[in-house]
Amino acid sequence: MKNSINQTMMQYFEWYLKPDATLWNKVITNASYLESIGITSVWLPPAYKAAGGIYDTGYGVYDLYDLGEFNQKETIPTKYGTKEEYLNAIKALKGNSIKVLADIVFNQKMGADETEDVLAVEDDPHNRNTTISEPKLITAWTKYTFPGRENKYSDFIWNWTHFHGVDWDEKEKKNAIYKFYGKTWDKQVDSENGNYDYLMGCDVDLNNVDVVNELKKWAIWYLTTTHVDGFRLDAVKHIRADFYLDFLTYLREEKSQELFAVGEYWSSNLESLLNYLDQTKNVMSLFDVPLHNNLFNAANSNGNYDMRTIFNNTLVKSRP
Repeated sequence: MKNSINQTMMQYFEWYLKPDATLWNKVITNASYLESIGITSVWLPPAYKAAGGIYDTGYGVYDLYDLGEFNQKETIPTKYGTKEEYLNAIKALKGNSIKVLADIVFNQKMGADETEDVLAVEDDPHNRNTTISEPKLITAWTKYTFPGRENKYSDFIWNWTHFHGVDWDEKEKKNAIYKFYGKTWDKQVDSENGNYDYLMGCDVDLNNVDVVNELKKWAIWYLTTTHVDGFRLDAVKHIRADFYLDFLTYLREEKSQELFAVGEYWSSNLESLLNYLDQTKNVMSLFDVPLHNNLFNAANSNGNYDMRTIFNNTLVKSRP
């Protein structure tokens, strides 16, 4: 995508890449070519170890500190390669005057190392504001000890108190929306399903002070380690706006960096997007999903789309 000062960003991956741990090396090989065709920034996929190991695209986050360095989830490299290859890929891009955006996933964690018995209630999956069961003990995969990393970089151990809820009870082998007793879903999220805080896996509690401090600590480590220039923020419609207002402001002040950020708020409702931008005080941009939909419809119209209307009801028109 381009803006008025002729910046062009490329998404340098797609969902169905083979799990052969070669993407980072391909970036290194193609960095100079990307510069020659006018690419000025590259969005790279999640670089940390995910629940599915080498087969995972990276959105089922397991260990944010494992960039393909430790033998976890039956692999050392991620789907895209090793930590050393990732860092070299970033160096190659920056050496060719290309900025790098890292894909950051904070909403959920998956692939826990141990279970815990937790008191929880079931919420209606179609209206998470409605509880449909009495409190009961469930067995939840919520404890993350990262034995393969052995506390290197961080000794933070995640447990059930760091999450709002889960979607699986190991005791009854049952799938449902389980909210931990005494917890509440975050406000300032999308209103789909009543409240769309919960998406998948272990829903990270971004009201928990220990969690927020750990994520800030991780982000400083990540920026210092990788020297990326900014972030693509995953699933922000499920994350309260106040969190990113605080988080991004903190990082920019601590690192004295611009740190461009673009959020994925996947909704065609323009008012929802504008509201989130207002709530975050424009600390991030958002992908223009309504424009995406207009382009999709135009491309599938057999030449019958009125191109004069392509920018109607879009972010680029409302917030150029």
